[in-house]
Amino acid sequence: MTEVDLQEPRRVPARAAGALRRAAPALLAYAGVRALGLLLLAVWSAAKGKSPHTLLTARWDSLWYTRVADFGYGWEVRLPDGTVHSNLAFFPLLPWLERLVSAVSPLSYGDAGLLVSWLASLCAAWGIFLVAELLYGRRAGVCAVVLWAVLPVGIVQSMAYSESLFTALAAWSLYAVLTGRWVSAGLLASLAGLTRPVGAAVVAALWATAAVHVVRDRKLSWRMAVGVLLAPLGAAAYVLWVGHRTGGGLFGYLDVQGQWGNGFDGGLAFARFVGDKFTSFPSALAGLGLIVGVALVIWLYVLCVRRGQPLALLVYCGIVVALALCASGYFGSKPRLLLPAFPLLLPVAVALARLRTSRSAAVLGGVAVASAVYGAFWLNGSGPP
Repeated sequence: MTEVDLQEPRRVPARAAGALRRAAPALLAYAGVRALGLLLLAVWSAAKGKSPHTLLTARWDSLWYTRVADFGYGWEVRLPDGTVHSNLAFFPLLPWLERLVSAVSPLSYGDAGLLVSWLASLCAAWGIFLVAELLYGRRAGVCAVVLWAVLPVGIVQSMAYSESLFTALAAWSLYAVLTGRWVSAGLLASLAGLTRPVGAAVVAALWATAAVHVVRDRKLSWRMAVGVLLAPLGAAAYVLWVGHRTGGGLFGYLDVQGQWGNGFDGGLAFARFVGDKFTSFPSALAGLGLIVGVALVIWLYVLCVRRGQPLALLVYCGIVVALALCASGYFGSKPRLLLPAFPLLLPVAVALARLRTSRSAAVLGGVAVASAVYGAFWLNGSGPP
């Protein structure tokens, strides 16, 4: 299979109907995997006497999003140690959509968030397919989508969380960069920046690719200029608004995140967390598993570089991985924070696409069952913080 040039955008037919037909097998497979995960969750939750609906819509971060939708910003929780958890830490696009959907339907904010997440997850799967198809062909596109669906924490894609929405915006923005649609790329990057702090990765990917084009071609088209200018507006607007509201200026949002215990320390806190696991035998196994997991993520990224993925994907994925692994926040959330790093899956998707269909289907089917079981167990236990 041939790969596109490292930097060169490629025009492809823009007809949505044709693109949807090409993606249909991937989307159907994705929906099947997610349906299996939800079915296992329902069965497991019933056995535990818990409500799967509550697990999906009214726990952890989903509650913070619905409170933003319901009451706006200003909700705070003061902990016994004096720190304050403010809902200003949560970017506004998902609660805005929850409020919009709830206003035009009988759905509650939580159910509206669930609907947005389910639709966004399908859009994310479509965007991942388009990126993988563009680079490696249709079979690799299908495999990439299923791989994203069967990630161990893939159940988060079906929760009222912002990961699916962000991944959808990021994937489509990157596809627009790869195909030279700069205005669309900038607009989608701006929306991604209104969804999660890691939206900066999408902006950086667009800027890096545009910079290479300007240096190589010694010209800047008006479409590229508009895309470059649009890309950071969403994140910048929210961060500046938080700084103004809190009186913290440019660093106001960082102060809010600091109260949550979030920051960037180059991975020192995470390294200490892993090291502490080796103080006893049972926890040492978990520590070993964490080391293997981190090594796998790094190895996949190196493989992406060696296989010549486009610059936009390498910049985007590198920043997502760096922010996930090197942040000092709650360490149990790191697998969830890596969900948007779908370019890591492309080398595996290419390898699976080279197998016979029956063999690749068997492999992915087995992993899908394991993922569904793990997702049901995880969500009924500690779950995603």
